[in-house]
Amino acid sequence: MRLLLQQRPDGHEAPRFVQLMLQPDLLGGWTLLRETGHIGGRSSVRREQFLDQDSAIAALEQARDQQLKRGFQLMFAQGADGARR
Repeated sequence: MRLLLQQRPDGHEAPRFVQLMLQPDLLGGWTLLRETGHIGGRSSVRREQFLDQDSAIAALEQARDQQLKRGFQLMFAQGADGARR
């Protein structure tokens, strides 16, 4: 599952983005990757491990909702019904 969120450009600097990706790991758990930064610039990546898919999806949805409240817009959604809304 993958979500890409982006802020509207303000004219002074490149828009910020947040990419949330949910991936199964080799041991049966799940990894939530959060990549944030400016488009065309540096970014940072954080990883969170989860034991089951339900808790990983809940964390992804919570991260998505936080970013939507901060003014980001959902630009792209792929997989698992686009992270239920």
